[in-house]
Order: sequence, then C-alpha cells, then structure tokens
Amino acid sequence: MTRLRTLVVSASGLVLVATSLHAQDLSRYRDFVLGSTVAAVAETSGAAPADVKTIHQRPSVVQELRWRPQRYGGNAVQTDPVREVAFSFYNDQLFLIVVEYDRQRTEGLTDTDLIESMTASYGPPVLTSTNRSTGARQAEPNDDVVVAQWASAESSLTLLRMTYPASLRLVVTLTAVDALARTVSAEAIRLDQKEAPQRELDRQKQATETLRLAGEKARVVNKPVFKP
Repeated sequence: MTRLRTLVVSASGLVLVATSLHAQDLSRYRDFVLGSTVAAVAETSGAAPADVKTIHQRPSVVQELRWRPQRYGGNAVQTDPVREVAFSFYNDQLFLIVVEYDRQRTEGLTDTDLIESMTASYGPPVLTSTNRSTGARQAEPNDDVVVAQWASAESSLTLLRMTYPASLRLVVTLTAVDALARTVSAEAIRLDQKEAPQRELDRQKQATETLRLAGEKARVVNKPVFKP
C-alpha cells in the first residue's frame, strides 16, 4: 500500500497546474462518497460490521473495510469487473478507495478503452500514460504505470496498471485526509515498535501468571485424592 500511495502522490504532483481546467466531482465512486462514515459505507455495500478492521487506534483511528460485489450482490454482479474494493477511514471518515479489477473481465482492454470509459463518468483526465511531457519519469520494467489521473483541489482519481501481481487498480483519494492518515500511520508504527519490548514482557508475565493459577486450581482438586 505504501508503494501504491507513493506512485499516486507522485502523479498528483504533476497535475496541479491543469486541475482548474478540468475540475470534476471526484468525491464519488459508484454509490460511495469520500468523507462518508464507516456505518454509511457498510450499509451501502451490505457488508457486516464485523468486516471492519481497525489498523491503528492511536494517535488517531484508522480502519479498513474490504468489500467484494460477488459476495454481497445477486446475479447482477456476475459481470461486474470489480473483484474487490478496500475502503480506508481516518477517524470515521472515508478518505481512500482502492478498487481492484478482475483480470479476466479486463483482459484485452487498452489504455484508450479504459480512459474512454472513465471519461464518461469523470470527464477528460489531466494526465495520461501517453502524455508524460510534464516530467513524469518513464516506467521501468516491472514498474507500475499510471494509465490516467483525474484531479481536483480536494481529491484525485488514479487508474494504474500494477506489475506484480499484474492487475488493474483505481485509487480514489481525499487528498488532505490521506496525507494526515499517512502521518498518523507512521507515528502508530513508531509507537508500536517503541513499546514492543514492554508488551512482550507483559505477555510473558501474564502467561506465567496464567500457568500459576492453573496449577493452583489443579492442586485443589488433585491433592485430596492423591495416593502414593
């Protein structure tokens, strides 16, 4: 996910000048809207509350919900090209949507095909894989490639071809909140690493105490009936 975010952020930096020319409403993906609560997204998707996973609890709460249309839909989703969608939340606010498409249902589609379909919903992109004169570096072998990107002052939508595993992804981001979430995630990891030794000591202490209590309980039962 870090590699994916870096690629998206790098591409975002290339389109700031062009944003005002093609500003689009990029806050929505299908029926899902950036800024929505966990409960709202779960209700819209039909996912169960138990499907929500807490990634970090401090210094702010970061959560994730993974949704597969085939799991929650009916016959209508059998032709849906979406394999899985990951929703990320910062303090109960949807800030990141990562859509992974089924390889068989997107096989053979060219960049032009994909951009044409996306343009119908989001307007013309501000960056495409065939227009990199703005300074984007060329993709290396085995490197992920930005097919196209749409951007506004508040959000961005990036279509990528991922190399490993080979797949097509769409990333919808609430830009400012995504930056906060990345900062919070880095701090959460730092705190976890700092406190890891003490947590291990506490775990060992608890395990020792559990064994002691189990031994005392067994002694009460076994001592009266023990015969040499």
